[in-house]
Amino acid sequence: MLLLLVSLAVFAPLISRYQPAAQNLADILRPSSANHWLGTDQLGRDLFTRLIYAARTDLRIMILAEILPFCTGIFLGMLAGYYGKWIDALVTLMTNTLIAFPFYLIVIVVAFASGAGERGIYITFALVGWIVFARVVKGLSASLRKQEWVASAKVLGLPDSRILLFHILPNVLPQAIVVLMTDMVGLLVAIVTLGYLGIGIAPPTPDWGTMISEGQTFIYSKWWLSTIPGFAVVYTGIALSLIGDGLADLWRRK
Repeated sequence: MLLLLVSLAVFAPLISRYQPAAQNLADILRPSSANHWLGTDQLGRDLFTRLIYAARTDLRIMILAEILPFCTGIFLGMLAGYYGKWIDALVTLMTNTLIAFPFYLIVIVVAFASGAGERGIYITFALVGWIVFARVVKGLSASLRKQEWVASAKVLGLPDSRILLFHILPNVLPQAIVVLMTDMVGLLVAIVTLGYLGIGIAPPTPDWGTMISEGQTFIYSKWWLSTIPGFAVVYTGIALSLIGDGLADLWRRK
C-alpha cells in the first residue's frame, strides 16, 4: 500500500500530463472523465494531479520532520535510561514540561512567529516530537542496563559510549521504529490539519489539508473534492499502521 503511494508521488511528473497549479476556468468542477480521471476543482485544476503532487509534498514533510526528533529522542532516552540519576530527572522534567502544552497550541504559536509553511512544522516537531521516542527508549534502556551482558561489558573495560552504541542501541532501535510508524500517522494528521486551517502549506502548493478545505464549500454537490484527499490521508495512515504492526509481530517472534 505504501509502495503504491510513494511510487505515485515520486513519478507524479511522468504519470500526469497536467501541472498541479495549472488553471482552466473553462473546465471547472467537472466529474471524472477520460481527460480528468478524478474530475477538476473550482479552478479547473486536475484533481488526480493535485492528489499525487500533494502526496509528494505531505510525505516529504512527514519524513523530514521525523528525522531530528527520532534521533534526539533515542539519544536522550538512552542517556536517561542508562545513567539514570540527574540525567533521568532532567529528561523527565523536559518531557513533562513540554507535554503540559497542547501540540496544536505550540504549532499555532510557532506558525505566527515563523510564518505559515514547512518551517513552522519542522520547528514545532523538533521541539516536541522527540518526547514519545525518549519515553519508550528510556524504559527499555533502564531495563537493559540491569542485564548481565551489560555488566560483563563493563567488567571487560568497554567504555560507556561503546556499550550504548553497540549494545544498547541495537536492542532499543526495533521498538523505536515501531513507535516511529505510529508517530508518522499522527504527524501526517497534524500536517493535513494545519493545511486545512490555513497555517500549513501555503497555496498554490498542493496539500491534502488545503484540498479538503477548498472542497468543503461544494461538499453537497461535488463531494469528491474533499472526500478523495480525505481518503488518501486515511489510506496512508492505515498503510503506516499495518507496517508498524507487522514489524512489531516480526520482532516479537524473534
